[in-house]
Amino acid sequence: CIRDSHRVDAKTLDGKILCGYQGWFSCEGDGANLGWVHWGRRRRMGPDNVTVDLWPDMSELDADEKYATDFRHADGRVGEVFSSVNPKTVDRHFRWMHDYGIDGVFLQRFANGLKNERLRAQKNKVLANARSASERHGRVYAVMYDLSGLKSGQVAHVLEDWRNLGRQQVTEDDTYLHHDGKPVVAVWGIGFGDDRDYSLKECKALIDGLKLDGCTVMLGVPSWWRQQERDATRSPELHPILESADILSPWTVGRYRTPKQASRHAQEVWKPDLEWCHDRNLDFLPVVYPGFSWKNLHGGEGIPRLKGRFLWSQIVAAKRSGAKMIYVAMFDEVDEGTAIFKCSNDPPVSKDAQFLTYEGLPTDFYLRLVGKGGQVLRGEIPLKDELPLSIEH
Repeated sequence: CIRDSHRVDAKTLDGKILCGYQGWFSCEGDGANLGWVHWGRRRRMGPDNVTVDLWPDMSELDADEKYATDFRHADGRVGEVFSSVNPKTVDRHFRWMHDYGIDGVFLQRFANGLKNERLRAQKNKVLANARSASERHGRVYAVMYDLSGLKSGQVAHVLEDWRNLGRQQVTEDDTYLHHDGKPVVAVWGIGFGDDRDYSLKECKALIDGLKLDGCTVMLGVPSWWRQQERDATRSPELHPILESADILSPWTVGRYRTPKQASRHAQEVWKPDLEWCHDRNLDFLPVVYPGFSWKNLHGGEGIPRLKGRFLWSQIVAAKRSGAKMIYVAMFDEVDEGTAIFKCSNDPPVSKDAQFLTYEGLPTDFYLRLVGKGGQVLRGEIPLKDELPLSIEH
């Protein structure tokens, strides 16, 4: 067990750098009976069936954490991946958070699978894994519901599920994140202008229900929620609904592509966002990300990492804009190339699938960089534009 002095304070979001944790990876043979979820499209995972752009560094994992695929490395080794259902692997991920000074995670709980027994069982298993791992390694966690893919009338499933989790006393965990004296629950996907099937009225009912249950409610919203442009709905209902929450967190992945654009976004968008929130007694949680790619999933061009400079420029910009908390997208998302956990510089080789690497950097480079981001956020190390880590090794 972690000594009390090394445990993250679960009473506030202030001063925290937290990652999104998808926890959505399943493998054939992991006991979930779901097949290759988020590695490929269910059937055998191999060169003709892959949906990830980064390959996890499997070198530290034990034999009972490794699941063989049809991929081969250049030296002929079998390509192996992990499952989020395996408690040992989730525990390892939380140990990395502890070792590198990352405060914890928003654990993703996709709402569109809550009524499917097998999918819900997988989500519950990952939640159970995260609960015990957060306790063992002194990290914090909060549940984040993603509304993506919900049909009209289905938002109510979230409140029902949350109350089921309440019966399991999830928020009673010492490591469950609180803010302003109440447990934090996040709802992602409110106010986007991409013709979602569910309504703002349903979202308002969900927020009201969560508030009634005594929660601090965080909302994942579009980047231009305040101006109601680009990725945001133009509905006049939006701002009153957002004002009824406690924390706003605008999604920025793909909204800028270079350090210069990130700095400008912080100045022109985040800063006035933060002022808007401050005037209404809301907190503001900006999202930063290391780069982006979904070539094997959808094709197209990605957003380069620039050996950590892209991510660091956003952390610096968030701090300069006045942010007291930061959300890193994501800890484990190899699907869209946003992962910051240990990924391989020696992925499998195939003419049908191409993988990114960490450009020869140590596989723990981004974990260390995010840990440094937390130190900058809290004022423990000076705020500088230069990377706080050497990229030579």
